[in-house]
Amino acid sequence: MDHLTVVRHPLVQHKLTLMRRKDTPTAVFRQLLREISQLLAYEVTRELPMREVEIETPVAPMRSPELDGRKLALVSILRAGNGLLDGILELVPSARVGFVGLYRDEDTLEPVQYYFKVPDHLDDRLVIAVDPMLATGNSSAAAVDLLKRQGATDIRFLCLLAAPEGVDRMRQAHPDVPIVTAAVDERLNEKGYIVPGLGDAGDRMFGTK
Repeated sequence: MDHLTVVRHPLVQHKLTLMRRKDTPTAVFRQLLREISQLLAYEVTRELPMREVEIETPVAPMRSPELDGRKLALVSILRAGNGLLDGILELVPSARVGFVGLYRDEDTLEPVQYYFKVPDHLDDRLVIAVDPMLATGNSSAAAVDLLKRQGATDIRFLCLLAAPEGVDRMRQAHPDVPIVTAAVDERLNEKGYIVPGLGDAGDRMFGTK
């Protein structure tokens, strides 16, 4: 995969537009995030390893493909990552799930870790880290650092929106980690928010401020 893949499918872009609107209600925003996460998941899982197995249909035996290797690991970067996680789990219910708790210091914009729990055998799994916003990239890079220290070697990063600054930060820190997103916006503002963006994804998903 290329380092950056922008999914320009019409359904993805339409749903993203609805999510950007400031008057979209919390429940609708949450539903749209779940739907768009499934569409993005098709792209990020495009190259999953396969193997052929012998099966019997109601008509005849055949060789047919199925997923190979250990179950993939989905790692949510809390808290907003859970919005993407829920949708992908509907698509891949057998996936193992982990959580990385990071929050951004509002003064320094640097990540602060408060929780880390991931599945075993990350070295044998495709690991997909999910977070709706790739803004400064500091938290995302820190989360990938933690996953690599835990043994992960095949990591992909899935987000809803990215800023050029975040993409560059991830490219510099982890050039081996492909990014899949629905859009790369113009820039960050002085507070580290994506412009034009859609606001704080966690607040809009959970109805908090």
